[in-house]
Amino acid sequence: MANAQHVISLGLSRRLADFLVEEKLVTAEQLQQALDEQKNGGEKLGTLLIEKGFLAEEKLLQFLAEKTGISYVSLADIGDIPEEAVAAVPESIARQKMLMPFNKTKNRLTVAIADPLDVMVLDDLKMLTGCDVVGCLAAESEIAAAHDRYYKQASSQEVLEDIVKQSAVDEAAADGIEHVEEKTSEQAEALLEKEAEDAPVIKMVNLLMAGAVKAHASDIHIEPYQKDLRIRYRIDGVLHEQPSPPKKFHNAICARVKIMSNLNIAEKRVPQDGRLKLKIDGKEIDMRVSVLPCAPGEKIVMRILDSSGLKVNMSQLGFEPEAMAVFKKAMEAPYGVNLVTGPTGSGKSTTLYSALANLNTPDCNIMTAEDPVEYQLKGINQVQVNNQVGLTFAAALRSFLRQDPDVIMVGEIRDQETATIAINAALTGHLVFSTLHTNDTSQTITRLGMMGVEPFLISAALLMVEAQRLVRGICPKCRQPYEVEKDWMIQLGVPEAQLQTTGAGKIVLHKGKGCENCAGTGYRGRQGLYEVMEVTDAIRQLILDRASAKAIKSQAVKQGMLTLRTCAIRKVLAGATTAEEMMRVTTADGEG
Repeated sequence: MANAQHVISLGLSRRLADFLVEEKLVTAEQLQQALDEQKNGGEKLGTLLIEKGFLAEEKLLQFLAEKTGISYVSLADIGDIPEEAVAAVPESIARQKMLMPFNKTKNRLTVAIADPLDVMVLDDLKMLTGCDVVGCLAAESEIAAAHDRYYKQASSQEVLEDIVKQSAVDEAAADGIEHVEEKTSEQAEALLEKEAEDAPVIKMVNLLMAGAVKAHASDIHIEPYQKDLRIRYRIDGVLHEQPSPPKKFHNAICARVKIMSNLNIAEKRVPQDGRLKLKIDGKEIDMRVSVLPCAPGEKIVMRILDSSGLKVNMSQLGFEPEAMAVFKKAMEAPYGVNLVTGPTGSGKSTTLYSALANLNTPDCNIMTAEDPVEYQLKGINQVQVNNQVGLTFAAALRSFLRQDPDVIMVGEIRDQETATIAINAALTGHLVFSTLHTNDTSQTITRLGMMGVEPFLISAALLMVEAQRLVRGICPKCRQPYEVEKDWMIQLGVPEAQLQTTGAGKIVLHKGKGCENCAGTGYRGRQGLYEVMEVTDAIRQLILDRASAKAIKSQAVKQGMLTLRTCAIRKVLAGATTAEEMMRVTTADGEG
């Protein structure tokens, strides 16, 4: 199934939605649930029904086609589109109106459209082409893929080469950029600012930012080396190298990014952090910028903060039902500490924001201390930690307790002071959420002990510990089955009882072949693995006895906890991810 946010561009009217219930495509309860969520998030109703698994994309499109009186077509099934059909509609109009011509005779043009209610677009095309225009409903994701396939756009490498060729920066100016350190500080700053405002540099920076957003990257890395410059995007958790401009543009690119982020372009000796906002394809994008001095020059990493991709609905995160039940129980407790753990980039912030969004009601005072505030949530009081002025996590926590809070979220517990204040807040009637950097749930107890927190405080306050990872999902466009030996799966730690063999005694798994939709990787998007440990009386006693992390984990598994590897196995067997991803991200149960 295609990514739901690309599935369909229109919302369903309430009348059309009622028809879905009448024809038993969804239940009244499912429709009401989607309507309730639509009020909170503003997402399209059709998108919500698909995201929640209530209705298949193809069924919804066929339903809309039937009710609007037009045909439904799958562009993926019609084969190659003739050149004369593609040439009939300019690329700019096809992309702007989200349509794709796919068949043309002498006086007749057939186009796939994403919005069957936009009748004006067909009239406009008739005037433009002089043909009778017939519209067919198709998935927006298939139309967008057809644009990328048939409208031959210049590659990023070609665009970069054109920018360099058209550059007015001659060799002397390039030398000035490379050796700007030899000038006085005033001259250096003036020269850098001038070069940063040159059109070629602006085009380069805009190109790499727009390319990252289009590729659904989470980070952009600009890395200087002795003789060249490397640009990399982190896509679905993995770095991918991109076409890079010549090294001589490095200082000017850095200066341009610094100007956009309100940083000091002349300062190259210390790290700097900033933030910038820009509009790409009509969408507001925030970027968090980190500049780090390295031996060959300054390295820049930009974290893309796309709030439209933030999943605040917990049902979309990918929790297993058993794990979700434990998480919700702890989340709805009147007081106590809930910890979310995992390495950087494992989705901890998204999980916490989702939990807070579920608790965000008019009768609940929620306060957060974050470093940095990644997404701003309406109705929640969010404080940006600033260590330079003394506003640490611990200082913010102390102030929170005088602000009559119900729920407190601390971005990270880094030291004994913050941990102790958080636990005391929980013991005095507040619900506290925070994060720690540990490998799994049981090691969190050990980590708190290493910080100097007494076992009796941990035992009294802790409600739940959740550890998580992100695995890449198989591309839905090129997903295909293949067979492996049953013994191989057992060696990976998959319980034999969970394996369903074919007649030949093989196990059927899935992987992505590689296509345009996934840039040839076989993966598209990521899914969460969640290990949720409920702190029961038995585990509290182990904490008081200073038991090892292994003993605590063993008890948690006995009482029904699903480990990260178990969650990964389920996703592999369900065809959501690959065995290779499972092994890359998780360790076998019982290992360190």
